Amino acid sequence: MYNKTVTVANEVGLHARPATYLIQKANEYKCGLWIEEGERRVNAKSLLGVLSLGVVQGTEINIVGDGVDEQEAVDELVRLVQSNFNE
Repeated sequence: MYNKTVTVANEVGLHARPATYLIQKANEYKCGLWIEEGERRVNAKSLLGVLSLGVVQGTEINIVGDGVDEQEAVDELVRLVQSNFNE
């Protein structure tokens, strides 16, 4: 298992468009991927799961990967969040 913590900095947090970008990127990898916020953990490949977290600007999330390409996947998702989802 591999994980990293990142702060969501874009103005609107993980609303529909950034969540879609995140899910599309997550689905490029074979490993299991999760997003943790506080006590909650959701599948990073599920739009409903990601949106259900209600992540707003300034929220710290933990991205967790488990599988063959976990490190590459987690690092790439962290880069996406840090880039403000290219918005």
